[in-house]
Amino acid sequence: MAGEPIIGLEAITKTYGQGSAAFQALKGIDLDIAQGEFVAIMGASGSGKSTMMNILGCLDSPTSGVYRFKGVEVQSMTKDQRSLLRRRYLGFVFQGFNLLARTSALENVELPLLYRGEKKLARREAALKALDLVGLGPWAEHTPAELSGGQQQRVAIARALVTEPDVLLADEPTGNLDSERSIEIMELLAELNRNGITVLMVTHEAEMAAFARTIVHFRDGLIERIERGHRAETPVAG
Repeated sequence: MAGEPIIGLEAITKTYGQGSAAFQALKGIDLDIAQGEFVAIMGASGSGKSTMMNILGCLDSPTSGVYRFKGVEVQSMTKDQRSLLRRRYLGFVFQGFNLLARTSALENVELPLLYRGEKKLARREAALKALDLVGLGPWAEHTPAELSGGQQQRVAIARALVTEPDVLLADEPTGNLDSERSIEIMELLAELNRNGITVLMVTHEAEMAAFARTIVHFRDGLIERIERGHRAETPVAG
């Protein structure tokens, strides 16, 4: 994939605490991610992968180094500009779904557009389109309690897609699902990726990571190795 990477990381570090209590979660990460890539980030607990995702999602800032999104240095942005980047260009999917319990699937998917100030009709049309994309159009009026775990995660993915983001950040998206539902969600993410969305996913599971084209293995705050252009064949410890 030619051209400038959509995400570029140079010597990214992240330190929590100070003095003798300081903990360096990231120790100098260099990574380029091309537009349209599907990247799985793997590693044991404490390896730095979740810290990395928080930085990529502008939910945290690096201690040092440079993070570029579409060529623009993120740390040079104002707080409002970073917030705009999150709302306009990034979609988030979490392990716990994070759906409003007493609210229909349609209304859950509409939420990001409500925060953006979109009019009711436009919100509804975009939300229905997103639900159709994930195969849940007929369930638009159902609440989360009336949906299976896999369906709830599809609603969460639709909510992430409704803003038409360039990058989908998925943090353990199959962590609360059984094997069959997990495969369904991964096949959906792979399909979305084939349709042009860049997908970055944290996972502990080699079987899920195998859906990605690139697998980045983290260990002790560093990138241990990168597998590109093929599916992983062996599970990774941790």
